Amino acid sequence: MTVKGRIHSVESCGTVDGPGIRFVIFTQGCPLRCQYCHNPDSWKPSDGQEITVDELMKEIIKYKSYINFSGGGITASGGEPLMQPVFIKELFRRCQEAKIHTALDTSGFASFEAAQSVLEYTDLVLLDIKSFDPKTYLDLTGVSNEPTLRLAKYLNEIQKPMWIRYVLVPNLTDDPGMIEALANFLKDFTNIEKIELLPFHKMGEYKWEELGYEYLLRDTPAGTREDIEKAATIFKKYNLPVETN
Repeated sequence: MTVKGRIHSVESCGTVDGPGIRFVIFTQGCPLRCQYCHNPDSWKPSDGQEITVDELMKEIIKYKSYINFSGGGITASGGEPLMQPVFIKELFRRCQEAKIHTALDTSGFASFEAAQSVLEYTDLVLLDIKSFDPKTYLDLTGVSNEPTLRLAKYLNEIQKPMWIRYVLVPNLTDDPGMIEALANFLKDFTNIEKIELLPFHKMGEYKWEELGYEYLLRDTPAGTREDIEKAATIFKKYNLPVETN
């Protein structure tokens, strides 16, 4: 059976979405409406390009030597890849069959059963936790953070390697108490390889304007190195493996 999916774009030699050089697939469709999203053109599931797993694998295999030599692999990002679990599961299965490392970059907001099916063929999860505070998360994304936190707990239960990604947005997600609550939640997890602290940027603002969307963070300053270091200090207090980019 030919398995098809819809993608926004690909990046053949990515270096920021998992270890090593990675072939990154940005899937189409996302249930979140993050205020700082840099790919709002990936939101609508019906947009993008339809592609088969076979077609993708032909492209991925071209880069296999570079990928494996660097300790890299492929990363399914988005959008939200778990909106297309059958497609991502088959893609990851084929990659593992070809001895290519697989990483899932997800918000965790998806059917728990769908996530489980994909995790069977996932080597690493990059879990984006937008905020630990339920109200802030809802204001920021338009959805609840409960599915994300449930998935985080499950990943620890099954000892699936995980990177936590946290974007520091001034006056929105940089509150020390909020960060401390997240660190306290994660402190006993034993599957976390690193916590990536990412500074807020406005690289996607022009896309919002082109699409006719209101960009609510227009007057929000970019994140600073000082912001990152302050947040890192809190995670380090809980002996968590934090990385500052």
